[in-house]
Amino acid sequence: MGAVEALRLVWDEAFTAYDFGVEHPMAPIRLELTARLADALGLLDAAGVHVVSAEPASDELLLTVHEQAYVEAVRRASTRPTLEDLRFGLGSSDVPTFPGMHEASARICAASRDVALAVWSGQAEHGVNFTGGLHHAMPGAASGFCVYNDVGVAIQALLEAGAKRVAYVDVDVHHGDGVEKIFWDDPRVLTISLHENGRVLFPGTGFPEEIGGAQAQGEAVNVALPPGTSDAGWLRAFHAVVPPLLAAFEPDVLVTQQGCDSHVLDPLAHLALSLDAQRASYEALHDFSHRYAHGRWVAFGGGGYEVVDVVPRAWAHLIAIAAHRPVPPGTDVPASWRDYVAARCGRSAPQRMTDGANIDYRSWATGYDPADAIDRVVLATRKAIFPLHGLDPYFD
Repeated sequence: MGAVEALRLVWDEAFTAYDFGVEHPMAPIRLELTARLADALGLLDAAGVHVVSAEPASDELLLTVHEQAYVEAVRRASTRPTLEDLRFGLGSSDVPTFPGMHEASARICAASRDVALAVWSGQAEHGVNFTGGLHHAMPGAASGFCVYNDVGVAIQALLEAGAKRVAYVDVDVHHGDGVEKIFWDDPRVLTISLHENGRVLFPGTGFPEEIGGAQAQGEAVNVALPPGTSDAGWLRAFHAVVPPLLAAFEPDVLVTQQGCDSHVLDPLAHLALSLDAQRASYEALHDFSHRYAHGRWVAFGGGGYEVVDVVPRAWAHLIAIAAHRPVPPGTDVPASWRDYVAARCGRSAPQRMTDGANIDYRSWATGYDPADAIDRVVLATRKAIFPLHGLDPYFD
């Protein structure tokens, strides 16, 4: 075996074929702009970074998490869509059908499986597929812009390869319901989702009392944050829940979903994070992989619909951190990328790799404040989950 790669990174323009059309918010240009910014920052050809593509996954791989009737429906809808597709969540405004939908979705699954196994086998220390993170897809239906659940496929592949415990942390603004559903009753998989409260945001789930199936009580963890949550509150909740559970669970590998639609500029949700807080969470998850998961980290993209100001900078930071080449927040955005954005999108691009935010937050060790809405959310989750892991919900 050759030298261990610092990062196995998925990118190929073929992944932009996952395209619901010009009016859909999940515009594939966000992937292109991310890759171009990472390249302009010198990340794609950095030492230790191996950029890979993938061929579409076989049905055999898809069927590790999806139902056969659903895979057949996706394949059929990719060439001759009908009203019957709606029975499988296909053809809606959220998940319109498009030619080649099966192949484009299956390619993302194969890529996510491949980088996960590269990390598990020791070929790469970390793996990133920012084209993936399609966490809403259910075993038998499409949902929330997601056709196949590449995250579920990757986690299942890790289990089949020998991982005894996989921890999944989802920081997308929407509840990671599809991944949670797939592993609801599997005690080998801990799923943690921090998201905006389902009473005000799709998919309407992800409450503290949703704790896993009968065989996996406490393995589904949900932090349902109120609208308007900003950096300090979000980071307080994140650090009050994620590291204690990872320490107790002792995963063999850490899998994360880095949807950046929690940003204040995102048009589809109501949290108010800065790029700097998002970057801080990526740094923390990288640290957690080394502290709790033997250095094994597999990270995916996900949501994010401010396609110029937010997504490319957020995921370029993710790539840089995973490559052990973090980009200082004050770094100027390369002029070549800004020129490309102006020509391609007809708008100005950000000047720096930061929003200039102060990301201080109070540790849970400072004590619970019943008057604080964030603290009430955090305590509800900790009370539902922590005792099942032998942890104190009130004190660290």
